[in-house]
Amino acid sequence: VVAAFLSGLFGMAGGLILIGVLLALMPLPTAMVLHAITQMASNGWRALLWRAHIRWRPVANYMVGAAIALGAWSLTRYVPDKPMALLLLGITPFMARLLPSSVKPDPDRLWQGTVYGTICMGLMLMTGVSGPLLDTFFLCGEFGRREKVATKAMCQLVSHFTKLIYFGGVIDQAA
Repeated sequence: VVAAFLSGLFGMAGGLILIGVLLALMPLPTAMVLHAITQMASNGWRALLWRAHIRWRPVANYMVGAAIALGAWSLTRYVPDKPMALLLLGITPFMARLLPSSVKPDPDRLWQGTVYGTICMGLMLMTGVSGPLLDTFFLCGEFGRREKVATKAMCQLVSHFTKLIYFGGVIDQAA
């Protein structure tokens, strides 16, 4: 409830805090599955409410990248240890700052959506979240406020569902 309140108030940070608490209390695969389910409910509801404003082309581009990342990770079945996940979780909000200011992401371009989808999905499988990086992707696009919220919610729904597939069934120590 606190995480949802923070997300509603600031538009971010709820998922970051929730996964941090879950990782502190549970084994990593279990925390990832529980986080995926709760975030799917949150983002799924947001996507459903704003479904008329979803821009499907960026979602499709993102899904291509997410599928590439899931395929690559499924080959190795890598599961980060908890300290690595927590360390990367702490630096996740600052990763968006690493982009040069000259680079302006365009969510409507196939290759950029695929690259962002692959990177965000990799980050999702390492830390459980990718929202801060995904925010930068949509902020530079020619989207209205509702389109940004709805399209990001749909991409996050896809990401958390992919995380659920990975940690709930693909890896050897499935939760």
